[in-house]
Amino acid sequence: MNRRAFLTASAGLGSTAALAGCLGALGFERQSAWRDPPLAEDRPDSVYYPAVVEGMSVYGTDSSGRVGFALMHSFPHRFWTVTGTTQTKVVVDAEDTVHLMATVWDTDSGAILPVDPSITITDDDGATVGTTTLWPMLSPNMGFHYGDNVALPGSGTYDATLTVGPVGITRTAPFGDAFDAGASTTIPFTFDPADTYNLEYRRLRDRAGDPGTVDLMSTDGVPEPVAPAESALPGTVLGAPSVDGMELAVSVVRDGARFGADGQPYVVVSPRTPYNRILLPRMALSLTATDASGVTRFDGALAPSLDPDLGAYYGAPVEGLAGGETLTITVDTPPQLARHDGYETAFRAAGGTATVSYPTNGGTAP
Repeated sequence: MNRRAFLTASAGLGSTAALAGCLGALGFERQSAWRDPPLAEDRPDSVYYPAVVEGMSVYGTDSSGRVGFALMHSFPHRFWTVTGTTQTKVVVDAEDTVHLMATVWDTDSGAILPVDPSITITDDDGATVGTTTLWPMLSPNMGFHYGDNVALPGSGTYDATLTVGPVGITRTAPFGDAFDAGASTTIPFTFDPADTYNLEYRRLRDRAGDPGTVDLMSTDGVPEPVAPAESALPGTVLGAPSVDGMELAVSVVRDGARFGADGQPYVVVSPRTPYNRILLPRMALSLTATDASGVTRFDGALAPSLDPDLGAYYGAPVEGLAGGETLTITVDTPPQLARHDGYETAFRAAGGTATVSYPTNGGTAP
């Protein structure tokens, strides 16, 4: 049953008891079908199939210079914010009418930009009806995006102005001075509750709570927020060990000039979710590189960075890296990303480590 059918079925019910009875027949408590949907029981401490998969649709896309914007919508729904290693559940308020989402990317390369879009919504008269900074989020079927539940005063036509600041992390040489300045665009949209509540609403009764995840939704004209395949990383690929459920794909580029390493070897760490390789920005990683004799060649932070081919990743130049070293990556802070159902139990710990070996023939790697 989609939510339009649910609203139609309940529209003629004149009492709270009748409404509760309708929802009870569906297996829900009153209002839980769209305010607090079922949550999988016995959730593992990892990525899992949620009990419910909610669809989304695109209100519109636009660009400003090299910055592309997409505005999307879905049902209001719960999510969990993350501060350090502490999670806070955000429930749907009675006034919330829609979950607005945005994706921001480089129109030249398709790389997803890790910036925080703010949104200001105005009505037909130009009056501001809401403004907020959207949360960076993870969703099983929507991937990495920005979003929040929003209370609109009613059906009608609105303008959503999305604004981002400069990209504040290291950018590799191909980007030049792109994204030194912010960007903004206005996307008009029409909010019709029937359009939103008629989106897909799918119960996963048989798989809810099982390790795994659903497929990412594909949206025309909007790049998928995924990291490159492990085999597509530059240089010598050392593997993709798992730490607290996330995969850390590691490679060593012998000449790191592209990455600003002045010809030194350069270590790339590309975090991604299991199953579908969703980007995992907004975390803190560090690296210890030790040679065969036990000498530490590097011990420090990996810089959050952005590359047209890699997207968001972490890296550092390691002087004298020649092969035969052991590289240990530590997750100092887990991804500071709000999570929809299916991700809230994963990637939460700090201090986890992964170790890979740089082969002795690494000096000849491209």
